[in-house]
Amino acid sequence: MTNLFAIASQFCPKQTVVDVQPLGNGLINDTFLVTTADSRFVLQRINRQVFPEPALISANLQVLSQHLAQQKNPRLQLPDIISSIDKQLNFQDSRGDFWRAQSFIADTDSLETLRSLADAEQVGFALAHFHKLFSNLNPALLHDTLPGFHITPGYLQQYEQVRAQTSLSDTFCAEFIDNFAVYADGLEQGKHAGSLPLRVIHGDPKLNNFLFAKASSQIISLIDLDTVKPGLVHYDIGDCLRSCCHQEATDEFDLDIAAAILSSYLAEAGDFFSAADYHYLYPAIRLIPFELGLRFYSDYLAGNRYFKVTQPLQNLQRASSQFRLCADIMAKEAQLKVLLGQLR
Repeated sequence: MTNLFAIASQFCPKQTVVDVQPLGNGLINDTFLVTTADSRFVLQRINRQVFPEPALISANLQVLSQHLAQQKNPRLQLPDIISSIDKQLNFQDSRGDFWRAQSFIADTDSLETLRSLADAEQVGFALAHFHKLFSNLNPALLHDTLPGFHITPGYLQQYEQVRAQTSLSDTFCAEFIDNFAVYADGLEQGKHAGSLPLRVIHGDPKLNNFLFAKASSQIISLIDLDTVKPGLVHYDIGDCLRSCCHQEATDEFDLDIAAAILSSYLAEAGDFFSAADYHYLYPAIRLIPFELGLRFYSDYLAGNRYFKVTQPLQNLQRASSQFRLCADIMAKEAQLKVLLGQLR
């Protein structure tokens, strides 16, 4: 903790650090809430095994902030970057770890589960509003902070390599991957065919990255922007639905929540959402739970090197849960396609 106080002080030289506490439950970076006598801010240690070039993350956030400042009446705010004493976007400590600081958006709630369909509608609107705000930003201006992220065929290749090098195995997961593999390149085919353009995506729009204002229950921010990059908005939509519609007790996909999110998303998306975008919605909803399950299972086989775990079988359990969710989505294919047809 003494070391954390010293690191936090690098971003507030004129204030005394009073407290540093863990914040959130992210699986990659280490995040802390820093309290001084006058304010609070977020301190984060970037996981360099995942993000080998931390400076690119801050550079992307600068590009987003500058673009957002030029928009009329944006209904989302982004955390502000806080520079270090040396006027740098990151601080490197004596161990070689990279740290960054951002403003803390106060009087907000981060949810682990939706409280109502009204919350779901807020999520759909906020994600579409994020995409819409940056729809006229050239995605080539952003760095790819995580090469290969949300490229499902690449994860499948990595899995095959890991599987060949280990004696670990789980019959359910291995068979599910083999059976689903035929669908793995669905979105990438759309991209290579020119049907799905690269746009600015969040990369990780799970529920707890949306901040709800306590006073109004409206979403006012979308945080955890490390994975912002040029990509397909369908990965964002699929991941958002995976997070919000997953009934964890049964690993079922909640169609009512999906309808609320999608109807609100599509109402806000407007003209930037094309006929081809609609065509690839179901493949995206089906793909993302498989992709995440594949990543969890590969990490389990590799010895839990990527995702944080509290016990050795946790990534295997996470993978199995995502595959069961994916199976339920496929069982509800007809219902989902009827819903998507009605919304279109």
